[in-house]
Amino acid sequence: MLATDGVFSEASTGEIRFHEATLLTSEHWEKLEKTTQRRVLRAFRRRGLLEEGAAADMLGWQASGGFSVDGSVRVEGHDRAGVERLVRYCARGPLALERLHAIDGQAALASPQARLLYRLAEPDLQGRTELVLSPLDLLERLARLVPPPRIHRHRYHGVLAPHARLRPLVVAIGREEVPSERATEPSPTNDPSAVPGPPPPPAAPEPARPPSAPRIRWAQLLARIYEVLPLLCPACGGEMKILAFLTDPPTVEAILLHLDLPRRPPPLMPARGPPQAELSFDQTPEFELEDGEPVPDFEFDQSLPESWDA
Repeated sequence: MLATDGVFSEASTGEIRFHEATLLTSEHWEKLEKTTQRRVLRAFRRRGLLEEGAAADMLGWQASGGFSVDGSVRVEGHDRAGVERLVRYCARGPLALERLHAIDGQAALASPQARLLYRLAEPDLQGRTELVLSPLDLLERLARLVPPPRIHRHRYHGVLAPHARLRPLVVAIGREEVPSERATEPSPTNDPSAVPGPPPPPAAPEPARPPSAPRIRWAQLLARIYEVLPLLCPACGGEMKILAFLTDPPTVEAILLHLDLPRRPPPLMPARGPPQAELSFDQTPEFELEDGEPVPDFEFDQSLPESWDA
């Protein structure tokens, strides 16, 4: 969670001002930590996600029961690169691929006995520094982290909420001002024979324009995600430019034929069945089919509850 260390206010002239919070100490973070813990546990109890006894136990844990607030990292509003680094760090994935290794190599992953080794950044509560998992165990743990469908992963509150009245003015703070395109005035000449003309009329003041949303080039967005510059020539390393977008089919086909490239998309392959038959799963029962399934060695009560009779 990221928060502003102050509040915004609107002056009578429509100007936005930021009032920075001062004299913040570690005692404020500890108080906020306890408040966050109580409110989150109370919300979990109301929604039935946590039992009353478990919530009471977590309130008695040390270190705020799994909740921690760190107020030591502070980024100035004009430091846009620092803000981006902090946001990217908070939104990082739960799994680091450089710490995941196949014990017997990549070729052995097709075997049901394949094992994966994941090195932990820090020892866990049991003191383990490594986890040995099967591919299915890894998928099971990752599936728990997949958010439900149609659920927002990022939420904004206060003046940063989507429909807040002051949001367009607040988010404009810290952006680089783009110089307006104005007609350049002719420079005065040094010719003594030139006759000075009448002074030009004063230019009318330009109306104030509302701040526009920042726009980032699509190439920069791809470079941030995949860490590859799409407009970088792989041959010479120079910057490539988009000259035109061709959508006329005959023109596109003629260019592909000239470059000796296929002019038709590859055919779609028919759907294949599930690959269970290719896996070496032994489904032979451990008992004789003629004797029937053995009786379990524990009692299982199949009687209906008394409340069902009503």
